Amino acid sequence: MTGDVWLPFGADEIEGLPDGPNYRYWDGDQEFPGDPGECVFYVVPYMKGPVISQRPLPDMTAVQVVQTLTAGIDHVEPGLKHLRPGVRLCNARGVHEASTAELALTLILASLRGVPDFVRAQERQEWRSGFRPALADKSVLIVGYGSIGAAIEDRLAPFELARVARVARSERTTARGPVHPLTELPSLLPEADVVVLSTPLTDTTRGLVNAGFLARMKDGALLVNVARGPVVDTTALLAELASGRLTAALDVTDPEPLPKGHPLWHAPGVLISPHVGGPTSAFRPRAKRLLADQLNRFVNRQPLRNVVLMTGDTADG
Repeated sequence: MTGDVWLPFGADEIEGLPDGPNYRYWDGDQEFPGDPGECVFYVVPYMKGPVISQRPLPDMTAVQVVQTLTAGIDHVEPGLKHLRPGVRLCNARGVHEASTAELALTLILASLRGVPDFVRAQERQEWRSGFRPALADKSVLIVGYGSIGAAIEDRLAPFELARVARVARSERTTARGPVHPLTELPSLLPEADVVVLSTPLTDTTRGLVNAGFLARMKDGALLVNVARGPVVDTTALLAELASGRLTAALDVTDPEPLPKGHPLWHAPGVLISPHVGGPTSAFRPRAKRLLADQLNRFVNRQPLRNVVLMTGDTADG
C-alpha cells in the first residue's frame, strides 16, 4: 500500500509500524508536511482544537481513514462534510480510560473531602480540621456508560459504595449490573449523592444537564463532569451553585477555556481542572499502540477498530 500517513508522532517513536506508507509528521504546524491530497490515513493532532484538526480536511481528496486520539469526535466531525463518501472515522477507545477514570475519582474524593479548602488553608498557614463527607456509603450515578464510564466504576469498586447506577443511550446488562436508558434519568437522579458525566457530546446530550436535571438532584449532591462542557447548561449550574444546594467538580466547561472573570471561577462549591482527563503519562504509550495496530490493520486490509462513523452514512448527517 502506498500513500501518505500523517502522524502527530515521529514514525521512529512508534514500534511496529508497517512498511509501505510514507509517514509524515504533522502536529498542527502552519505548514503541512506534504500534499494533503496524497494523505490516505490522517491521525488528528492531539489537543489542538477544532480549527487545526479540521484545517487539512477539505484538501484530503484521497483520505480513507481519519483517526482521532480522543474518545470524543466533536472537534473533527463538522469537517467531515468536506470528505468523499466512505471515509472511516475512528476514535481512541482504549487510550484514555485509565487517565480519565483516575481524574474522575480524584475529583470526587477531592471535592467530598474538602481538599481545595485544605490547600487554601495551607497557604494561610491555618490548621482547619473537622468532619467531611466520605465516599463510602454513597450512591453514585454514572451518566454515559461506554468504556470510560465502565473504567470509572472499576475504580469506584473498592470504596464501599451503597450503590452504583448506570445510564447510557441504550439499555443493556453488564457484568456489574443493568445499564438504564436515558429515559430513566428522572427517577434515578434523586437517589444519587454523586452524579458523574462521562457521555459523548451529541445532539442528544448537548444541554442534557439543564435546570430540570439539576433540580432533580438531591440536596447536597456532587456533579462531576469529565465529558464535554456543553453537556451542562452553565447558567443553570451557576444558579444551583450560588444557592449552595449542589456542588460540582468540572474538568470541562462551557465556554472552554474558561475566560478570566467568568463566574464559574468563583462560584461556591466548585472545583475546576483545565480539561486534563486525557493528557497524562498514560497517553503516549497507549496512543502509539493504537496507531501501530490500526495502521497494520489498514495496510493488511483488515477491519479497523473503533470505527464510529463512515462519511456518506446517515450517521454522518
